[in-house]
Amino acid sequence: MFTKKDFIKTCPETQMDENLTFESSAPSNIALVKYWGKHGEQFPMNPSISFTLNKSRTITKAILKPSDEKTQIPRFKFFLDQQHQPDFEPKIAQFFEKIVSYVPFINRYQWIFYSQNTFPHSSGIASSASGLATLSKLIMNLEQKLFPESNPAYILAKTSFLARLGSGSAARSIQHPVMLWGKHPDIQDSTDLYAIKPENALHPVFNNFQDTIVLVEKGQKKVSSTAGHALMNRHPFKEIRKQQAFDRSLRMYHILKEGNIEEFIKIVEAEALELHALMMTSEPNYILMEPATLAIIKAIRQLRETANIPVCFTLDAGANVHILYPDTVKHEVQTHLLSKIDFEQIKDYI
Repeated sequence: MFTKKDFIKTCPETQMDENLTFESSAPSNIALVKYWGKHGEQFPMNPSISFTLNKSRTITKAILKPSDEKTQIPRFKFFLDQQHQPDFEPKIAQFFEKIVSYVPFINRYQWIFYSQNTFPHSSGIASSASGLATLSKLIMNLEQKLFPESNPAYILAKTSFLARLGSGSAARSIQHPVMLWGKHPDIQDSTDLYAIKPENALHPVFNNFQDTIVLVEKGQKKVSSTAGHALMNRHPFKEIRKQQAFDRSLRMYHILKEGNIEEFIKIVEAEALELHALMMTSEPNYILMEPATLAIIKAIRQLRETANIPVCFTLDAGANVHILYPDTVKHEVQTHLLSKIDFEQIKDYI
């Protein structure tokens, strides 16, 4: 396990004078046990476990030019789909401010980022997670070039560490297929500093597990992630929620190895509904589900109960529905459920 001190680097004595180009990508992820509430330097209130999505990715190319300018953070420009996006740049600047003490050599370059998503932006598929994870990978590409002796385990851990400082869920968008973030006393190597890939082998029932995302509502979220997490600071159910999340994250950790699909469904759906219950009972409170969200949830449960098909749902902090099911029942879910839902769908898998 690495400590925060392990991730502090100093600038190399020699300056690299050539232009550099790196390209990388990172996937989005969907939390099975939710991270909700944070403290300190972007530390989670509770552990969380997520599936990493294969197809919903951010792909970014970085062009670096040597610079002698003395600035607090490097100068940069950000392009999305070939269009300059100055509205996105304040968040990237904040990210640089948080990480520059760990990667001070980024100030020796001007950066131009060209980014694109394989999924619609602002569609509730955690574009900030995949986006900031990708930026972290690009920065670590530079560190690897400057410090080629770094070992792979260190690179993965520091990439997740940097991503976490930009967006908590981004810490989980580094490895595939499952990541756990947050210190749990009963899970070896777990830490609040970065996400880990559990050593437990994934049970075959979860291989190529499907995630169909139903876009009930597009556009910016009604409440930002930062504001949402802050609601937990004085929430009346804060301590109960923390204990439940610790219990469920440990149980999910074992379920993913054991393949108990019934228990998987119970925890995943309970976590989704509890997240929204916490939002509805906070101050201020928010109702983020739409009538269509509830109709889809009812249809999922009806199919599971009447046809004994192991399909379930989860939600992020919005109206869109993630429909999760084994690859072995893909045809049945498509025929009896997905074909009857009149909303845009994005099909993905872990």
